[in-house]
Order: sequence, then structure tokens, then C-alpha cells
Amino acid sequence: MSPTIVLILILVFFPVLLWKTFKTAGYEGWHSAIPVYNYYLWLKIINKPLWWFIFLVIPFINAFMVMLMVVETLKCYKIHGLDRQALAVLFPYVYLPWLGMKKEKDYTQPENRVAIKKTATREWVDAIIFAVIAATIIRVFMIEAYTIPTSSMEKSLLVGDFLFVSKLSYGPKVPNTPIAFPFVHHTMPLTQSTKSYVEWIKLPYYRFPGFTSIKRNDVVVFNYPDGDTVALKVQNQSYYALIRDYGRKRVWSDKANFGEIVARPVDKRENYIKRCVAVAGDTLQIKNQIVYINGNQAEFPENGQFKYLVRTDGNRINPMALDKLDITEDISMTAQNEMMLTLTNESVEKLKGFINVKEVRQIIQPDGFWQPYIFPFDSAYPWNFDNFGPLVIPAQGMTVELTPKNIVLYSRIIKNYENNALEVYGEKILINGEPATSYTFKMDYYWMMGDNRHNSADSRFWGFVPHNHIVGKAVFVWLSLDNHKPLFGGKIRFNKLFRTIK
Repeated sequence: MSPTIVLILILVFFPVLLWKTFKTAGYEGWHSAIPVYNYYLWLKIINKPLWWFIFLVIPFINAFMVMLMVVETLKCYKIHGLDRQALAVLFPYVYLPWLGMKKEKDYTQPENRVAIKKTATREWVDAIIFAVIAATIIRVFMIEAYTIPTSSMEKSLLVGDFLFVSKLSYGPKVPNTPIAFPFVHHTMPLTQSTKSYVEWIKLPYYRFPGFTSIKRNDVVVFNYPDGDTVALKVQNQSYYALIRDYGRKRVWSDKANFGEIVARPVDKRENYIKRCVAVAGDTLQIKNQIVYINGNQAEFPENGQFKYLVRTDGNRINPMALDKLDITEDISMTAQNEMMLTLTNESVEKLKGFINVKEVRQIIQPDGFWQPYIFPFDSAYPWNFDNFGPLVIPAQGMTVELTPKNIVLYSRIIKNYENNALEVYGEKILINGEPATSYTFKMDYYWMMGDNRHNSADSRFWGFVPHNHIVGKAVFVWLSLDNHKPLFGGKIRFNKLFRTIK
């Protein structure tokens, strides 16, 4: 049976824990086992309005409402202490039946309850607890706010954009580490390395049903796949890239330059935002910067960018003209009459019309030129930024033949994402100690790329994104700030506010 169905059944029949309380309140105990009617009677028992039903049918919010109803039930038994109320909320399956059997004489009808005046401190504590629990449920299971820290999605998303990410779109995940400091990701505020979570309880991966599946061109937030291990002093670079560049021995021993090496669970890895260009089962290839999916040219984002070499007649382009074209990134001179610019297609056409511009040439790495920092980091696949693949994106249930050559494409999936022991001895491949000539994938995978194609650390650097790393869909920008401008001098980009993400 699906875990989602099990959770729904638990919620529907939760009032059964109050069988004895129902009888004490003047109803039949078995009424607590009748779906919907049991909640109607429970609201009457605690003397709360029927419009609370609206929140009881909203997924995830209903769990919070049940917590409130448990607390209100305790008040009928003259239990007002915060410690005992917290105990009942955390362990209702023990506490509520015990309450009905052992505290029957203390029960008071809600209309006869004596109002307890709370101290100012208690009022504040209750309000803070209420706000933290409600906000945490919304943040974890429904929608979360993010900011754009880098230019990998320029000009589609700008550095300083504040956006909302829908967890409901693809289905919210159950946190792997449920015990954590609220509203922070992996590190405690005002510290550089103190974990904001504990791993005493680690929950297995589970995703609730979503409204849709991941589609090509969706802008997706996900946990950084290479972020399972981190060198704390160089968190802006992949640990695995450091190992390739410096060797494992130095990275682990040179604390002065690399710091402590820590492992992070999936839900505490860095959050990245990119565009999904290929979904599970697709075949991806990049030819001279053009992405092909299943042999067909993929749609290029409207505001996508590449680097260009701009040659002038010797007269420099006016910086104000570049600013007017919104050309702000990586402006650098490569020669007396040449400069490198990051441009959209629209900017390219406008620059070509400048009198002092003689040539605008796209910078393309040639086919066959191997960039060793590009996935899969093996000379057998001489791929680069602009010419890559073909590569099949694994899908759940898909089987591939394994060879000593192509094992580099799938080794991280087999070992790190799907938790198998993998050993390669020359021509021999062992999975979980057994010889293997093929492998069947357990999850769907995706290929993510930034719209700013020449300034984006994306799947070309670290490969596939597993389905269990998907966080949500970026849907709406509510605020946009230009960090290079003063507060009253254009800092707020008013023309970029309240826009949907495409």
C-alpha cells in the first residue's frame, strides 16, 4: 500500500484515539471511527467553529490543525502546561488514550471551562511556537522562498531575484533529517561549520504525489548532486573536482586550505536552480552550442546567453551603450580592439548595428576538444562546454549494458545515488560483489543547464540529477534587487517585480 494512502487513513481515523473522550463528552465512542463525522463531533467537543473544516481538508495544513485540536482537547482536562501539551502533540497515540481513561473525572465541558489568564511570556511563547510550526509546514511541504545568488540563469533570472518555489508541483519530499533548526539550511546562523541539523533520526526518501511531472524547459530547484561531500573552506567548488585536481590525500590532510571534510544528507545539500533540458529516457547531444533532444533541436531560452568576441574599429564601445543593452557581465578586453561580452541573441543583433563594431563572433569550443573538467572527466569521451554527447538520460527501469568504457558514465549513479558497491578491475565489473554486464536503474534522472550557458556550473560539470534530489518548481519572482545600486538609486528593479518564471 502506498505510504500516502497509509498517512491519509491515519489522519482520517485519528479521532479513534479519543474513543473514551467521545464517551465522556456524551457521544458514542464508535462515532470516533466514522470518517468526517468524527471530526465534526471533535470540533463540537472542543467548541470550535465548523469553518475549521476548511483547513482540515488542505493537505499538510490539516496536520497542523490536528495538533491544535489536540491542544484544545487537553484544555478540557484542565491541562494547560506547555510541557504536557507538547508531550501530547509529539506522542498522541499513547497520550490521548491514556488521557481519556485516567483523567475522566477532570473532564469539563468547553462551555464550563474556567478561562486561564496567560502571562505575557506564555502568550509570546505560544505565538512563536504557533508561527514556527505553521511556517515550517508551509516551507517544507508547500512553498519556499529562495534568492538567486549567481548569474548562471541570467537574463532569465537575475542575481538578487527573490522567488517562490512550489514544492507541491512535483510533490513535496519528506525531510531526510526532520530534527533541524528552523528556517536555516545546513549551517547554523553566525557560524561557518556548525550543523543546523542532527542525524539521530534519518527518514528514508519518500515523495508525496505532485500536481505534475518534471518537463523539459521547467526551471527547477534541486539539491546539488556533487554536494554529498564538502570541503568546508572551498564550498564554491565540488569536492570531487578538488579530488581530481589535487588528489584525495592532500584534500583530506591540508586543513589550512580545504578545511574539514563533511558529508551531508540529500536534503541538506546546497540548493541549485537550473533549467531542465532533458528528462529521463531522453538522448541529449550538444553540437556547436545547440542542444538536441532525441535528434531534434531543443528550444533555446528567450533570454539565454553565450560569450562572444566583439571586434571594433579601435574605438571603444561606450559603457553607457552597453548598460542600455543590459550587458553587464564579464566585460573584458582581450586585445586593443577586441572585447569579450556575454550576450543574448537580441543584444547580438543590436551590437552588430553599432558603427564602430566590425565583428561579433560566437566563441565555440571545437568538436573533439577535450575539457577534462567536463563530465564524465575521461578522455574516452572528449567532450566540452559546446560539444557534448550523445548521452542517454537514465530512466527508472531502463537497463544499460556496462563496459569498461561506459562505466564512467554511470558509476556515480550506481555507487552514490543508488547505493551499490561497485568495483572495476580492468575488463571486469562487480556490483555488490557479483560480476555485472548490465545495470537497471532504480530512479529517473534529469539533465539541468543554466540559461547563461558559458557561466553555469551545471550537469555538464557533474552529470545527472537524481529524482530524489528534486526540490520544486520555480514559479514566481516577487522582488528583484540590484546589489550594485543604492537603495534610492535604482536598487529595486520595478520592471522585474511580480513576474512568472518561464
